Amino acid sequence: MKFLVTNDDGIGSVFLHELVRALGAAGHGVCVAAPRTEQSWIGAAKSRDRPVHSAPADCGLACPTWIVDGTPSDCVNIALDHLVPEMPDGVISGINVGLNASLGFIIASGTIAGAFEGALHGLPAVAFSQDLTPDLYERLKHNGGKPDPGLHSTLMASAAHAARLAPELVRSTPPRQFVVHNVNFPLPCTAAAGIRRTVPARVVLPKLFSAQADDGTHRLVFHQGCDVSPSEPLTDRAALMAGCISHSVLDYSKLGAA
Repeated sequence: MKFLVTNDDGIGSVFLHELVRALGAAGHGVCVAAPRTEQSWIGAAKSRDRPVHSAPADCGLACPTWIVDGTPSDCVNIALDHLVPEMPDGVISGINVGLNASLGFIIASGTIAGAFEGALHGLPAVAFSQDLTPDLYERLKHNGGKPDPGLHSTLMASAAHAARLAPELVRSTPPRQFVVHNVNFPLPCTAAAGIRRTVPARVVLPKLFSAQADDGTHRLVFHQGCDVSPSEPLTDRAALMAGCISHSVLDYSKLGAA
């Protein structure tokens, strides 16, 4: 199949690179359009008030690649309309550095928004994310985005799962359905990890910013929030805690349905 791949962690993310390599190794045609810099938690924002620059680049991915000085939504919109030689079968976003599970994180996610931009073009879309502990996340950032051997092993397993799941999910989704398949990989992830169908957890997420400092600023203080989900149906976070791959179908056509 032919896929356009994007992310919100930026063109240099090892997580993006391993996903693209796994898709290529599985025989799929891939084009990449990814942000120049990290665009996490930017949601579906588009660069309305400034020009957006795009340029081809050789990032060692063995496929057509463009760096876009914009958001994930900018990347997909510009790529589909102006850069890719032909319309792909689907849009894939990820693998995100960190989970995108629960309503608060899904709505804010640049990764999921990149996939949704594909859905807005009438294409099947899949977002992939990798659960991490706060310590692992900080270690990854401290090491310049290079995962340690244990995390790299998990990432390779997750990328292999993604390369297997992506064509299955794209084939199962008719065009113009406004659906994003949101897939989260557990930590650790192995080849034997099972997949469970889930719904987004209901998480209360207050106090993400510190109190005002003397200079008048507030700082982001990351936390996972308080899960207030009922025991059934199975949520994305519960599946991850059980060591399973979580698959939630985000059907945007049902927003506002009675």
